Amino acid sequence: MEKALRDQLSPLDFQLEDESARHAGHAGANAGGESHYRVRITAAVFTGLNRVARQRLVYDILAAEFETGLHALSLDLKTPGEAGGGAA
Repeated sequence: MEKALRDQLSPLDFQLEDESARHAGHAGANAGGESHYRVRITAAVFTGLNRVARQRLVYDILAAEFETGLHALSLDLKTPGEAGGGAA
């Protein structure tokens, strides 16, 4: 998942957190873990895209992961300007 996102988005900042343990026991929780993630990405590719378009882009990149067990993804997607980086 990380490689796919880094390769296709060329992020300036990237944080990936496995939150699966917080969701143990509820529907969609994978017995093997690694089914719920929080992702924070700052990337120029998000410039000009609204929140929904940014999310769609990430979900499209991770389509194969959703088919093989990824259940939930919390997204914080910003442009460099929104993150305070000043670059566009």
